[in-house]
Amino acid sequence: MSFELPPYPYDLLDPYRRIAAQHSGGVVDLSVGTPCDPPPIQAVHALAESDSERGYPSSVGSEEFRESCRKWVKRRFDVDLKIENNIAACIGTKEFVVSTPHFLRLRNPEKDTVLYPEVSYPSYAMGAELSGCRAVPVRIDDDGQLLLQELEQSDINRALMLWVNYPSNPTGAVGDLESIANWGRSHSIPVFSDECYAEFVWGQTPQTILSKDLSGVVAVHSLSKRSNLAGVRAGFYAGDEDLVFWLKEIRKHSGKMIPGPVQAAASAAYSDDQHVEEQKQRYRERLDFLRSCFDSLNIKTEFPQGAFYLWVESEPDGSWDLVDRLASEIGVIVAPGTFFGSPNHIRVAAVQTLETLELITNRLPG
Repeated sequence: MSFELPPYPYDLLDPYRRIAAQHSGGVVDLSVGTPCDPPPIQAVHALAESDSERGYPSSVGSEEFRESCRKWVKRRFDVDLKIENNIAACIGTKEFVVSTPHFLRLRNPEKDTVLYPEVSYPSYAMGAELSGCRAVPVRIDDDGQLLLQELEQSDINRALMLWVNYPSNPTGAVGDLESIANWGRSHSIPVFSDECYAEFVWGQTPQTILSKDLSGVVAVHSLSKRSNLAGVRAGFYAGDEDLVFWLKEIRKHSGKMIPGPVQAAASAAYSDDQHVEEQKQRYRERLDFLRSCFDSLNIKTEFPQGAFYLWVESEPDGSWDLVDRLASEIGVIVAPGTFFGSPNHIRVAAVQTLETLELITNRLPG
């Protein structure tokens, strides 16, 4: 049977955008996690001044870029990596998420199953399907923790890889990466940890799956959220030497390369931490503001453990109803939980300035 391509999720919000646009001041779009704040100025300067646009860039990443990643991992997580063996570049992390199952299956064709959290960013499942693999969700508990013990043995036996994402998009949950890594090693299943929100944790220390042992694990990091550089598409993956070697070599053959000027900009961004602390404060203020708005609507919200989303419970199977209500009543667009595997929630992204968010204040009842 041919593959039936589903609609792109966010296209389904267009009718609600038209409803929200009728409010004075227009739509307040909190549906997509698109940064609105300025990237670090040194990264912008490097993008324009690298003088690297004429030659083909290194697929694995320039030595300067990988060294900046290595130093950042050391500063942030106190983990020692080798740029020759443990680190390589990717063109943002979404393409890495989607392409990796295909590349791993070429290495292990007898495995055909991608495990991923049942409530999660949709690209984990879509990457599996586009690779001709089975996408098998792992149940999570009320705290957002993976219930790996509930997996069927047949799915474990067929597993090509396991995706984890903490802090979680969309729930904001923070998990025990060390125990997940140990589970993967005990079942000979590579664990890929999407850590693009690692620096946005509230009252906790940032964590990585690389902390104790690199064997059988790969961490994936992005500048899209950390440094407001979603538009340049720059990230890296790091971990198990054999996994990194296979992926970087096959990615060379497939022509995957971060443009040279982007690598220069990424190097500058990973070399500075102050702008990230400033961004954390912005997200903290916006999350507090949005929670107060939802309180005014008698909608209960919890502050997340990490990331910059509110994961708000709706009526059972009422995800789209709440999307409609918020668009109609206060001109706000949010993402239904159905995009992420839950029909009983919405996701609210704190990705507009406080000035824009204050438009909501005049639209609240009473």
